Amino acid sequence: MNRLPHILTAGLLALLAGHAAAGEALPQPQRVFSERNGGAAAAVKLAAMRYAAFWNTGDPSYAELALDPDFIDRTLPAGRRQGVAGPLQASNAFRAAVPDLKVEVTDMILAGDRVSLRLHFTGHFTGKFGDAQGAGQAVDFQAFDLYRVKNGRIAENWHLEDNLTLLKQLGVVKP
Repeated sequence: MNRLPHILTAGLLALLAGHAAAGEALPQPQRVFSERNGGAAAAVKLAAMRYAAFWNTGDPSYAELALDPDFIDRTLPAGRRQGVAGPLQASNAFRAAVPDLKVEVTDMILAGDRVSLRLHFTGHFTGKFGDAQGAGQAVDFQAFDLYRVKNGRIAENWHLEDNLTLLKQLGVVKP
């Protein structure tokens, strides 16, 4: 008896179940601007939404689904590792300071293999950031990301965060 069709079917069902579970927590953008629709645009959007879900939840499985194994951060901050390990490192460190971190995708612009997002981060500084201990103060800042998507995964990322606002809210930089 040939078991290959059964193995393939079971594998496909497991893959689809994983995608369905991942799809449940994907944040949805408030506004989407796109020059086209269809499969290619949907794949670019899905990669971006999976990465947003990673930042929204801290769940590394979303980053692993969203990021190409050869992912390159083109605006790599000092001290952050290159590749998929970098965002995982950054998320862990930031969630230690702001455990209830949430992200909202305010705007999304799709163009070819690129997607740009305006992100709104909120939460409360209850943990530790460097030498600073949080006292529950609100965190509310924005970021802009540009991704190049290849084969349904983010291959490159350029990002800019409003770190001055964030550091003031954390009390690390005095106004």
